[in-house]
Amino acid sequence: MKKTTVLLLGFLLVKMVLEFQLIHPVFDLHRDEYLHLDQAKHLAWGYQSVPPLSSWIAWVILQLGNGVFWVKFFPALFGALTILVVWKIIEALKGGWFALSMGAVAILMSVFLRINILFQPNSFEYFIWTCVYYFIIQYIQTKKSSWLYGMAISIGLGVLNKYNIAFLLLGLLPALAITEHRKLFTNKHFYLAILVSLIIIAPNLYWQWANDFPVITHMQELKRTQLVNVTTGHFIKEQFLFFFAAVFVLVTAFVGFFRYDPFKPFRIFLWAFCLSIGLFIYFKAKAYYAIGLYPVLIAFGAVYLEQVLSKSWRIYLKPLCLIFPFAIMIPMFNLIFPIETPEQMRNMEADFKKFGLIRWEDGKDHEIPQDFADMLGWKEMAAKVDSAVVSLNDPKHTLVYCDNYGQAGAVNYYSKIKGMQAVSYDADYLNWFPLKDSIKHVIQVKEAKDVEREMADQENNFESVVKFGKIESPFAREKGTTILILKNTKINLNQLIRKDIAEEKSKH
Repeated sequence: MKKTTVLLLGFLLVKMVLEFQLIHPVFDLHRDEYLHLDQAKHLAWGYQSVPPLSSWIAWVILQLGNGVFWVKFFPALFGALTILVVWKIIEALKGGWFALSMGAVAILMSVFLRINILFQPNSFEYFIWTCVYYFIIQYIQTKKSSWLYGMAISIGLGVLNKYNIAFLLLGLLPALAITEHRKLFTNKHFYLAILVSLIIIAPNLYWQWANDFPVITHMQELKRTQLVNVTTGHFIKEQFLFFFAAVFVLVTAFVGFFRYDPFKPFRIFLWAFCLSIGLFIYFKAKAYYAIGLYPVLIAFGAVYLEQVLSKSWRIYLKPLCLIFPFAIMIPMFNLIFPIETPEQMRNMEADFKKFGLIRWEDGKDHEIPQDFADMLGWKEMAAKVDSAVVSLNDPKHTLVYCDNYGQAGAVNYYSKIKGMQAVSYDADYLNWFPLKDSIKHVIQVKEAKDVEREMADQENNFESVVKFGKIESPFAREKGTTILILKNTKINLNQLIRKDIAEEKSKH
């Protein structure tokens, strides 16, 4: 076995093991993870907020027992595979052991550590973007059409995972047109490859058409509630923070595209990056949407850095370059990852604020980062919902209704009551209501701000409306969320639910 292969396996092992060490046991799964896990029980060619690929992975997790280990395993795996593809790009660019190690270290000690601790589409997204760039590099070097089909399959899977890959394509295609690679547009295999991509994504496109393109409604809602709070300055600042421990590798890449002759055929990636980043800024996209653009640049930066440091005394800087990302990143672990308790995090509020880490999607600063707050209170919520259902002693005729997808998914993941499925009018749960005429009682999980109004509204519909409990976890985003017991309905609840579902769907 070659020494570089042993080195690669070492990096991949470190990556996989490290991802399991970066979450304190006090934290539950993340709000978004519960939705993706529930999608495995309702397989389809599309969903309200995401394409279907993550549900397929969730189905595999479900078959493996749905345990936390497997929930964490797959994003860690995709993170490791991203390192592998960057490694292969560096090999294709004739990089030596230092370039290979530098690329792996730059990816390892970066935002990918944070991305890869959560089961969300992002981990696969950035891996597949890197694959697309790798196949293009191979095609440029070999002119073999097989690489175009590899690119097409990657793009197809990328679309089935997350529609953000459109930004990659909108940057890449104009970059092809303005460089010498425009002759690709005269290659019949390029169009056959496009056909392959279309065949892969066709079922999802049909699903979107059949469901009146919910992706458009989702984007409009996202723009109205979240993207409106995005500023250009904050977007650019976060781009720097994503790879701050190895930003010198990225700077080296940009320099190399102009000063290193072997990179001349690959300047397409520089222009594609600039075009995609420009589109992200124009559309006020979230900063993390752009992360997939960087791994290929890191590969180029590592190769050129190796050339720069191979002359004279500069060779002695190589170990320093490899150590530097670890020296910078590891002391920051308690700010970047939930390895401390929320109480300990509270004492670091000033540090969090300095780096903009406690600025939530509402545009305001809070006590701890939003992602961490979204990993608290869920087990408590599920346990109290279970207790409320048991108190009614009639689970067969009881509906658990939640305000949002996180609540519904968490109850379904942690509940000990066999066969119980919480629902919501939020996200895909709108399509998963168990419509039956036998519903007599409702356990309602209500966000704190709406509890009193909801109780008043429901007094005429049920014989009794009482508060059973609320989420006490002080740092949870769901703090104050209340469990209501609505006992013995006075109305045809099934008919009301059907009406409400129809109204909600009409909004979309």
